[in-house]
Amino acid sequence: MRYEGVVYRPPSEAESLLIQATIGCPHNKCTFCSMYKGTRFRVRPVEEVLEDLREARRHYGDWVRSLFLPDGNTIILKTADLVRILTCARELFPRLERITVYGSARYVNKKSAEELAALREAGLSRVHMGMESGDDEVLARICKGTTAAEIVEAGRKLKQAGIELSEYYLVGIGGPELSRQHALNSARVLNQIVPDFIRLRTFQPVPGSPLYEEYRRGDFRLLTPHQALAEVRLLVENLECPGTTITSDHVSNYWNVHGVLPRDRQAMLQAIDYALTIPETTLKPREITHL
Repeated sequence: MRYEGVVYRPPSEAESLLIQATIGCPHNKCTFCSMYKGTRFRVRPVEEVLEDLREARRHYGDWVRSLFLPDGNTIILKTADLVRILTCARELFPRLERITVYGSARYVNKKSAEELAALREAGLSRVHMGMESGDDEVLARICKGTTAAEIVEAGRKLKQAGIELSEYYLVGIGGPELSRQHALNSARVLNQIVPDFIRLRTFQPVPGSPLYEEYRRGDFRLLTPHQALAEVRLLVENLECPGTTITSDHVSNYWNVHGVLPRDRQAMLQAIDYALTIPETTLKPREITHL
């Protein structure tokens, strides 16, 4: 297998085979992200990807259970090419239970309902979508390149195609000024989609990202740990997503908020209320210096 640059994957794909299908991110303008800032986006030739899959089969045998196809927004691949990759993977690894990719709303919406159905039939089982926020003002500020309405459209299209959806909510990305509308409008958007997973990430300024420089200049203020937890509480109490799993599967979060809606709502709120009684100085530092 050949890898180019730093390869990123969601924490939930820790046990997955990683085969790069694209290099970098086609949007690459989000101000909070540093992951692909020095990388020019390109699509790998399909034959190279298939060769890597065959090499993985020779190395691992047929025991691979999950496959993730980096880099950012692999959903952008031509549908026919992605179908070839998915089909080959399933033939080489008959024990595969899950094949997943990153895909933002902007690029999911370039696919028709028929194309998404074809991808599901070929084996695409889950898309990790960095929604970040359901508030249009926040989305514009962070240069996400999409709107709340487009996020709803993309989420619904994936669900209708039978593809699992992990939506990522970025706690604190609106700063103290927009925290409330960030949480409430994000809950409104998520309620219209009812994703399979809502994955919480607390914004931490990362060197190499434009928003890190804003933070250093004092132009962007972080939420305190208690403010961040209060924002999560507001989100959780306004979500109406039956069967959706909320999870805090990332080191950036101040507290482990996890459960299935609506069953575990009160338990999650109680856990947050307890965390709010803990002195902020004992919670994790707010700044990280590496990815």
